[in-house]
Amino acid sequence: MNPYTLPDAELERLLGEDLPAGDATTHALAIGDCHGRLEFHARFEMVVCGSEEARRLGELRGLAAVGAAVASGTALAAGDRILTLEGKAAALHAVWKTAQTLMEYLSGIATATAGIVAAARAGNPDCSVVCTRKNFPGTKAAAIKAILAGGASPHRLSLSETLLVFAEHRAFLSETPAQTLARLRRRWPERPVVVEVADENEALAWADADILQLEKWPALTVDRLQRQIPGTRLAAAGGISAANAADYARAGAAILVTSAPYFAVPRDVAVTLSALPAA
Repeated sequence: MNPYTLPDAELERLLGEDLPAGDATTHALAIGDCHGRLEFHARFEMVVCGSEEARRLGELRGLAAVGAAVASGTALAAGDRILTLEGKAAALHAVWKTAQTLMEYLSGIATATAGIVAAARAGNPDCSVVCTRKNFPGTKAAAIKAILAGGASPHRLSLSETLLVFAEHRAFLSETPAQTLARLRRRWPERPVVVEVADENEALAWADADILQLEKWPALTVDRLQRQIPGTRLAAAGGISAANAADYARAGAAILVTSAPYFAVPRDVAVTLSALPAA
């Protein structure tokens, strides 16, 4: 699965961060015109992400891909090949670390996401995992690609697209829940209304919302609420991980909301750079 590829302008920005005034070492050694090969492999099991960007980084510097890059979203075993690039040594060195690091971070997110998705579906095959907008600022497009590659969906791409009513919004209201819900549905008729609630009393007061978001509720409490209001979709949020996703899914949460993948440990990508005979 390859959800999309970051645009060239973003990839050029990444290359420019690592190469603002040329590669001093390659230039000083006068090896830039030598021919070589850059190979990327999974060092451990992973769900790879960013391989298309790595290939494109090479193409932007005149490198040629040897064979196809493994698509983002593919589960790899240790040692599996991801991508091979060939061309001038100057370009290989210019692309090497940016491509490697980008794949490592995105593959870490994708792998962690896939683990939570697998756990949730073990509890309930129809349970969905969605990831919040709590990615590191400035990395949203890349982070969203990684969670898509891992089998999740975005919870909120931005404040502009969803109606999610927090207690911090309700602090400014002086109307009943029914009045608030009716007003929101008149103003934004095509948007489901999601309300975050802190306890069962709040949940019952807002039970006519399309989705209730339960922040840091124990799974047992989720199960009890689901039995009381079976017609309202429940989204469990806060502290969701691969260790507890199945419990929440079995308890009746239709949606699991998590930020955990964004803090995942990167998955190591092994790199081999070798010289080739001149063409």
